[in-house]
Parts: sequence; structure tokens; C-alpha cells
Amino acid sequence: MKMKISHQKLVTIFFTVIVLAVGTVGQAGLVSYIAIDLNPSGFFSSEAAGISGTQQVGYGSTGGNSRALLWNGSAASYVDLNHSGLLVSLALGTSGTQQVGYGTTGGYYHALLWNGSADSCIDLNPSGFYDSFAQGTSGTQQVGYGWGSATGGIYHALLWNGSPASYVDLNPSGFDVSLAQGISGTQQVGSGRDFGGGYNHALLWSGSAASYVDLNPSGFDESYAQGTSGTQQVGYGRGPVTGDYEHALLWNGSADNYIDLHQFLSSDFTSSEALGIAGNGNIVGYAYDGLGYHHAILWEPVPEPATLLLLGLGAVMLRKRR
Repeated sequence: MKMKISHQKLVTIFFTVIVLAVGTVGQAGLVSYIAIDLNPSGFFSSEAAGISGTQQVGYGSTGGNSRALLWNGSAASYVDLNHSGLLVSLALGTSGTQQVGYGTTGGYYHALLWNGSADSCIDLNPSGFYDSFAQGTSGTQQVGYGWGSATGGIYHALLWNGSPASYVDLNPSGFDVSLAQGISGTQQVGSGRDFGGGYNHALLWSGSAASYVDLNPSGFDESYAQGTSGTQQVGYGRGPVTGDYEHALLWNGSADNYIDLHQFLSSDFTSSEALGIAGNGNIVGYAYDGLGYHHAILWEPVPEPATLLLLGLGAVMLRKRR
């Protein structure tokens, strides 16, 4: 007997297939990535540390001091952000037209803010701080950390609003050290060490010191959150489950909901760190090869063939019915 399926039921089946297929993309076992080497020609080493849209930021060396770099998806597209007054510079975060990082002309390091060029550099170091480091920006706010007389001589996570005097101290109660590394929307991420604890744990904030969440997964001795898209967080960790090698990690808001990104790299790489994530799921970081050099890495999410096949079959069914 031949079954007849109404148009309404077929449409329902088609969209159910889509929902099921999209749902499987988010599962750890059904996601893969393409890794792109961003190391520019003439540079011995480089690290990508932040991403927003089609732009990536980081730093590299041609044999001397590190220089802040800005990319647009390929090694050949790099822009050197290091201006003549800086001996060392590193770009670590980007959003919109802003890039943040730190640099020095000698002596102490200062948090820096750029707007696409070396000449646009702004010093964010607050009064009462000796060293400060800007690690991420949302386009209007910046996060990082610093130390000085204002913190009792220890590092505290910091949140800026575009000027040195606007900083907010994010160090949670009970922690002797904290670092903020990334920001997006209302989320800030970083790491901290509590009093009496020997290891650092990845932390997630929502605008205040009291809002922190511990992201350290089971089986990891220590972990560090470096970037956030506003809903997902990336970083790295090590412990018994990684053979004590650092592995790039992707979180979804809690310690027990993570993906090990190192599995998608070539076996030539021994360790890896994820440092930034965009809203489209693209992730940047770096990995060490067998010779001890590190390469800038871009992870791009790719739907599994099974997911694409389900979507294709659903579309064919709907077209045939129509």
C-alpha cells in the first residue's frame, strides 16, 4: 500500500530534519575545522591572539622584538601596528575599528589602544599602576590587568571604558591574582588563582567581580580563558587528560561543556592555545610544531557531511512534493 503524505506534513518533516541536523553540528563529535597558517613571509614566528569579523590581530618577530600585527584572513594581508616610539608591541584583541594590546619604550609595560594604524596608538595605563596590559575590546570597552600601588603590588583583572581613569577592578573576593583576557557584550573572561591554590582556573565574568564562574574542566590541573564571542569562550588547559600538554579549548558557558580543539590539528603539532573567537565561530590561536616553533592558527567550523546530506535530502523532498 502506498502512503500519502500531505504537503503540510512534508513541510513539518523537512524543518524537523533541519532542526535535527543543525542540532548535531554543536556536538563535539560532529564538528571539524580547517586550520590556516597566518605566519607572514619574513617572520620567524607569529601568534594570532584576537579576532573580530574578518580581522585577526596578534604579533610576530623577524628576529628581533615582537611587533603588533593585524591580519585580514591571510598571511600576506598583515599590517604592522608597531610605531617608531615602541621597542616592543603586541596586539591581543580587536572589535570593530579597535585593537588593543600593550607595549613599551623601555621600563614598564603600558596597555595600548589602536584604531587600525600604528600612529593611532593611545596609552591606557591608569594612575597608580606600574604595569598594565589590555587584552580584549568590545569596540567601546577594554579588558586586561595591571599591578601597582592601587592593587597592593599584585595583578588584578581590569575593565576600561576607553580612558585610563575609567578602569574597574574585577578581582574576585578570595582570589589573590586575576587576569582579564577577553570581552564581548556583557561577558569578560580570564583566569585567577585563589588564596592557597597552586593552579590557575579559567574564569567568566559578567561585569562585576562577584559574577565570576569557574570554567576549569574535570581532568585538568589548570586552565585559562582567553576570548569570548558573548556566548562561547576559548582558551587552553592542561592536565592528565591531555598528557600534561597544553590543548586549545572551546567552552559553552560551563566547565563541563567544552571541546578540545587540539584534535583538529596535524600530528606535527605538540601543543596549542586558542586565544580568540568571533561570532561566526572562527577561532584563532597558535600551535607548537615538533621543532619548537609556533604557528598562528585559524580554526574554522565545518558542518559534517552527514549534516549537509540531511539538509540536501530535505530540500529535494520538499521540491519534489511541490
